[in-house]
Amino acid sequence: MHGFIPPERFFAYLTWTEIQAMSDKQNTVIIQPIGAIEQHGPHLPIIVDSAISVGVLGTALSQLDPQIPAYALPPLYYGKSNEHWHFPGTISLSAQTLLATLKEVAESIYRAGFRKLVFMNSHGGQPQVIEIIARDLHQEYSDFLIFPFFTWRVPHIAKEVLSKKELEMGIHAGDAETSIMLALLPEQVKMEQAVCEYPPELPSESLLSIEGKLPFAWVTKDLSKSGVIGDATTATRAKGDRILASVAKGWVQAIEDVYNFQIPKN
Repeated sequence: MHGFIPPERFFAYLTWTEIQAMSDKQNTVIIQPIGAIEQHGPHLPIIVDSAISVGVLGTALSQLDPQIPAYALPPLYYGKSNEHWHFPGTISLSAQTLLATLKEVAESIYRAGFRKLVFMNSHGGQPQVIEIIARDLHQEYSDFLIFPFFTWRVPHIAKEVLSKKELEMGIHAGDAETSIMLALLPEQVKMEQAVCEYPPELPSESLLSIEGKLPFAWVTKDLSKSGVIGDATTATRAKGDRILASVAKGWVQAIEDVYNFQIPKN
C-alpha cells in the first residue's frame, strides 16, 4: 500500500496508540501528496501527477535524516482537473469538493495533535485552491502551520536538460513529465505514441500568456488536439533520472526547512 513511500514513513501504517504516544508532534512534518487523474496525451497514463507526487516524495523521504520525524499520508489521487474533462478518462473534483476534502483531512491531523502539514501538489490546475484552504486553515487555527507547496517549485536541474521552448511552453505531458515517468513507471509509458504539440503562439507584442503574470482562462482543448502541450518525443529515461534526483533533493531541504520553521514573532 505504501508504493514509493518508505514503509516506516507511511502514516497509514501507524496504529492509533503509536500516534498518541508520539513525542514532538508540534514539529513532526505530515505531508499530503496531492495529484490528479487526468489525461496526459496518448503516451502517458492518467495517473501522472499522482505518480510524480508519490515518487518524488518517496525518494526524498528515503534520503531524509532519520532523526527528522516526517510522514506521508496516503495520496489524494483526485484533483480539480476540469480543464481536461473533454478527454475521456479524466476524473475531476470541483473546487468546492477539493477545498472541503483538504479542510477535513487537515482538521483530522490537527485533532491528532500535529501542527505542521504540507500540501504537496503536483497538478498545475489547482495551486490556487490549495493556497486558499491553507490560508483559511491557518486563520482558523493560528497554531497550525500549513505549507501549500507545488512539487516543481523546489530547486531542480530542469533548465540544464530541457530546451528553452520546452521550459516556456511545455506545461503538460511534455519532455519533463514524460522523462520523469520513464524514471518512475517506465512500463506505463508508450513512447511510440509520443507527440510534439505546442499551442499557437500569441502576438509577440502581447502582454498575455498561457501561464504567467497576465494569463487568460483556457481549457486544454483550446490549446491542443492530442492533450499534449510540449514535446514528449525528446523525453529519455536518463533525463528523467536526473530530474527526479534533483527534485527529490530539493524536497529533502524543503522538509528539513518545515521541520525547523517557526512563525516569526513580532
